[in-house]
Amino acid sequence: MEKKPRVAIVVLGDIGRSPRMQYHALSLASQAKFEVDIVANGGSESHMDVIKNQNIRIHEMASVSLEGLSKISKALAVLTKAAIQFFILVWFLFKIPRPDAFLVQNPPSVPTLAAVKLSCWLRRCGFVIDWHNFGYTLLGMSHGRNHIIVKLYKWFEKYFGKMADGTLCVTKAMQHELAQNCGVKASVLYDQPPEFFHPVALKESHELFCRLDRSICDPIGFHDCVSTGKKSQNDASSDLSHTVFSTQDGDNLSLKPSRPALVVSSTSWTSDEDFSLLLEAALLYDRRIAAALNEDDSIDEEKLWIDLSNGKKYLYPRLLFIITGKGPDRKKYEEKIRKLKLRRVTFRTMWLSAEDYPLLLGSADLGVSLHTSSSGLDLPMKIVDMFGCGLPVCAVSFSCIGELVKDGENGLLFSSSSELADQLMMLFKGFPDKCDALKALQEGALARGSSSRWSAEWMTHAFPVIQEVSIMLFQRSTD
Repeated sequence: MEKKPRVAIVVLGDIGRSPRMQYHALSLASQAKFEVDIVANGGSESHMDVIKNQNIRIHEMASVSLEGLSKISKALAVLTKAAIQFFILVWFLFKIPRPDAFLVQNPPSVPTLAAVKLSCWLRRCGFVIDWHNFGYTLLGMSHGRNHIIVKLYKWFEKYFGKMADGTLCVTKAMQHELAQNCGVKASVLYDQPPEFFHPVALKESHELFCRLDRSICDPIGFHDCVSTGKKSQNDASSDLSHTVFSTQDGDNLSLKPSRPALVVSSTSWTSDEDFSLLLEAALLYDRRIAAALNEDDSIDEEKLWIDLSNGKKYLYPRLLFIITGKGPDRKKYEEKIRKLKLRRVTFRTMWLSAEDYPLLLGSADLGVSLHTSSSGLDLPMKIVDMFGCGLPVCAVSFSCIGELVKDGENGLLFSSSSELADQLMMLFKGFPDKCDALKALQEGALARGSSSRWSAEWMTHAFPVIQEVSIMLFQRSTD
């Protein structure tokens, strides 16, 4: 049997939370017909397509935690952790079959780039870096850009970055930065939605809402405008023909006209996403409706009509925000959410499987992105996924966001919580049937999402870079 070219994908992090590297693996295995090894930390489950692919093997490394040592000395803990990670990573890179090229995610840069470069030199492999952001800018968010550790990290990242045989990056702004300040020539590979991010049928949405019914309607410790107090899903008498959004009568499915508007945001719960913006905007939305009601509690909450402008009456719905993701600041913000006193708005936080997440996006009415980028040079993949499902987005404005979000066409940009609140009021005016502004953005998002897919973008911009490096080394190994 003829030997296939082989590429090893390296992620010093949770591979389940690295969708772009999973998409690389799928494209290498399915489109390019390469053998693929993934060396990464475990944690979240990878997409089922990755797990089932016969040409992909995942090699999970143990995560390193030195919490006890960090209480004594943070600097010593950082250095010790980097050293341990270096030796673990090198061990795994020598344990796997020899690849023709390594494709490494950056950041994190330390010790990943040095470990991969050493392995490339000793095993005579190609070295390809996919720049998602700059590691030193992420470190600078907690230490400050002028800290000695940040400066050393920047030097390290630049030094080893120039050693790559091929380079990919996520935006034109990053491509320019790499060329001007790092001497690195990179090819831009924009994130694009893979085929499993698409608009969903009502049947799929209803089935998803049934699976999530308990998490949405009966969350522990919550009683709000969406919770119902009905029995658990495990109760035989629980009726799941009706969800908070949809209802089923025999074979007939329909959306409830009194349903809440569903707003989705995904987050890593880190400092580069100011989640307080969303909380403040939700509070403003809630207070503006309360002010318009003049504290009149006699009005039917299910059919709340309020007079806000020009003597016309518009329907403003309840808002349900579902926030997905894992990260260090999640508990802090969940505690803040519990302290909010909201009548027409509520929040749910959850972690969804890789199969259910696209269904949630395809079932939502609006997406929100709070990503600001530590460098200002990368773009949030969550917006790409939303567009793939035809979901428009309200996104925090920063330097290169215009490469993805066209303000007024497929989404709206905001810079403050009051601006986001204004957008929510404007977009959901007349929901669900008469919100023309929202429907126009949905059409723009669908057009953007269907215009290009990951497979085509990858074949045009990534495959030539990886092929040039890997095939060259592959031919050497077979001579």
